[in-house]
Amino acid sequence: MLIGDMEGWVDSFVSFDDRFLERIAAAFPACMAVLPEQPGEDDITINLVDRLAKDAVVRRLCHWVEYQFEPFGLAPDGSKYSKGIIDIAVLFDWERERYLAYECKRLNVIHAGNRSSLATAYVTQGMMRFLTEQYAENLPVGCMLGYVLDGDVTFAQARLAGAIGGHVPLALIDGPAPLAAVEAIERFRTRHTRPAGSEIELRHALFSRSPVIEPAA
Repeated sequence: MLIGDMEGWVDSFVSFDDRFLERIAAAFPACMAVLPEQPGEDDITINLVDRLAKDAVVRRLCHWVEYQFEPFGLAPDGSKYSKGIIDIAVLFDWERERYLAYECKRLNVIHAGNRSSLATAYVTQGMMRFLTEQYAENLPVGCMLGYVLDGDVTFAQARLAGAIGGHVPLALIDGPAPLAAVEAIERFRTRHTRPAGSEIELRHALFSRSPVIEPAA
């Protein structure tokens, strides 16, 4: 639950996201260097969170970075239940209903020589969870991280734009609109109306896997 001016919280979340992505950009190359060519989503995220939780700058920016965070829902009888699992959640204090969620998806996956964009899954199994308030209930901002495994961010952006624009349940108000890049991370934002009438801004960041450079003989 957010207490105080909602726009102030939006500004705080946006400002944090900018700084947090700088730290992800710093950790991402080393994280990917220890993983196979086509790693699983969980493998990437686990190694990324492990590095972020040890990062001195991140430790000053927030209370904790949690892998597979389970937000609680409230049942009619007053009991709490799990609403699912968010890939990464940033907690700013002990208030576990106030967090910034990062849902992570692979893009441009290569299998048997063929490329799958996975843009549809990014939308239906990622973005839509914010729209239904399975994630970020009553919160005004959510974030998506796209792991572009073949490095072709331009292709990933084009496929995402088509998938987002073609999925009516997203109730798109605005976007995809570009955001300033952080390091080499391409970013954009979208705004949506949730079924209950509230709006949410989703901030998207696409991470390109850098090619592994073999050491000189």
